[in-house]
Amino acid sequence: MRRYELLQSIAPLLSDEFVICNLGFPSQELYAIRDHDHHFYMLGSMGLSSSIGLGLSMEIDSTVISIDGDGSVLMNLGTLSTIALEDQKNFILFIVDNGSYGSTGDQPTHTAKGTSLAAIAKAAGIKSSVEVPGEEAAAKLSECLKTPGPHVIVAKVEPGSPAMTPIPLTSLAIRDRFREAVKRAQA
Repeated sequence: MRRYELLQSIAPLLSDEFVICNLGFPSQELYAIRDHDHHFYMLGSMGLSSSIGLGLSMEIDSTVISIDGDGSVLMNLGTLSTIALEDQKNFILFIVDNGSYGSTGDQPTHTAKGTSLAAIAKAAGIKSSVEVPGEEAAAKLSECLKTPGPHVIVAKVEPGSPAMTPIPLTSLAIRDRFREAVKRAQA
């Protein structure tokens, strides 16, 4: 299973949750699979999907899911300690671990050589941290959506991406429609 198929498998579970999606191909893939005004597609800021999602979860009652990549999380490991410290019950960090920097040419990350992001998250203090094969990730996400978090799910998949077209929305349009969706949810 590759990231695209993984995102296809979890898309039916994403309804009223707010999703912060990692930059590059993951955002393009999620947009192509199931666009929603509750989805914030990052067009920059590698490594900050988890931080942005955590911040949002601290301000709203709705569930917030950050879809991040292993390379991005490795660039911002400190966020795992912050997630543990803040202990937001409505936050899920969903890490797509393909062992590569998928948006820049599939250069291997440390997870391809044995680093476990689930173990790091657990050591940081996030009790609900698990690594699963991509094929089991949708079931695990469904389970986590029913229980208080924070949760970290590391879904192991193969590297590689299909050819994608850029998201036809400007960064301002993405921001504005997401902001309006958050306002409606808080009303």
